Amino acid sequence: MAADPGSRHTGIQSSLPGTLRHVRIDVVAVRRDLHAHPEVAFAEVRTTAVLVEALRSCGLAPAVLPSGTGVVCDLGSGDPIVTLRADIDALPLPDRKAVPYRSTVEGVCHGCGHDAHTAILLAAAAELASAPPHGTVRLLFQPAEEVLPGGALEVVRSGVLAGTRSIFALHCDPRLETGQVGLRVGPITAACDTITIELNGAGGHTARPHLTGDLVYALGRLITDLPGLLSRRVDPRAAASLVWGAVDAGSAANAIPMTGQVSGTLRVLDRRAWDGLQPVVHELVAHLVAPTGLTAQVHYRRGVPPVVNAPEAVAVQRAAAAAALGDDAVVATEQSMGGEDFAWYLDTVPGALARLGVRAPGAAPFDLHQGSFDIDEAALDVGVRYTVALARQALSTPAAGPGPGVQG
Repeated sequence: MAADPGSRHTGIQSSLPGTLRHVRIDVVAVRRDLHAHPEVAFAEVRTTAVLVEALRSCGLAPAVLPSGTGVVCDLGSGDPIVTLRADIDALPLPDRKAVPYRSTVEGVCHGCGHDAHTAILLAAAAELASAPPHGTVRLLFQPAEEVLPGGALEVVRSGVLAGTRSIFALHCDPRLETGQVGLRVGPITAACDTITIELNGAGGHTARPHLTGDLVYALGRLITDLPGLLSRRVDPRAAASLVWGAVDAGSAANAIPMTGQVSGTLRVLDRRAWDGLQPVVHELVAHLVAPTGLTAQVHYRRGVPPVVNAPEAVAVQRAAAAAALGDDAVVATEQSMGGEDFAWYLDTVPGALARLGVRAPGAAPFDLHQGSFDIDEAALDVGVRYTVALARQALSTPAAGPGPGVQG
């Protein structure tokens, strides 16, 4: 059997010419290829080309998204339409792992598992194409999940979800062991915004702070007092969390600088609380800075709302995971403070996000968004089996009222 062009890179081989072809996809090889060639948001050119070639090898007709990267592809025909989404972008982080598939791109790596999400959906597509389901599975390989407010907004605006009855996604979770699928009804992630506060003043000598605005002192007040004040202005059940990630001011120990800034993320569990946060932040910053004589500019960037899983969609996930992996594979999962632009799809179409265990049994816990992040590759086959079962279950389940779900 002759390999398709590029199969030496991606582990994709096809045979039996025709409208649809039986395709063998080595999901580990695909994931490793993507991991070695990461691309950041809206620059996923090579990744998009790999996906287009692979889907065409299955006899499918993929289309590049209007943003120029990312792919949408329908598998099957007719109603209902169920959309499965994978995110394809990487992070601007250096890869710190000593593995054969280490990133070949300086300062960029798949530190969040998007390479796994993409490889799983691609391998599941190949399996579904060999025995097409009744209805349509819309395969959505989305760019730019890692930037706010996320590439999902572009996809929604482009009309790609037209006709979709439900939408599903999964995300690697190193807190769960390989073989587990974490489900939750209701909110499963948090809202996330970014804030930069810039202060400006006349500057001066540290010997005479009373003659100027002490900018570094004011930054210190913002850093320590703003998170506390927010906790008194937002319902504590919403768990608003402001965490600073960067601060910059001055260059000399004996000079009060003229400018400085602090940046961080503001996360909250509740959608209604998120909707009202921005004016509260502006008000509190003005209150804290007013006594210093400095001027403040607040650059508040709205990010993403919480992902809220529909009960009926979680019931579909549960049935699929149990059918493909066994009842013991289904576990409850907690709401995370992390943000996910999958939330924008759920403003339009009901659906749910699941968590895929990627930690080898007995291995030490680790986290996402690290240059050392890696997965237990046995989780890839688990993800493929779950995704294939999910597509078939979602298409065969009537669009009726909610069913039983998994509470977190």
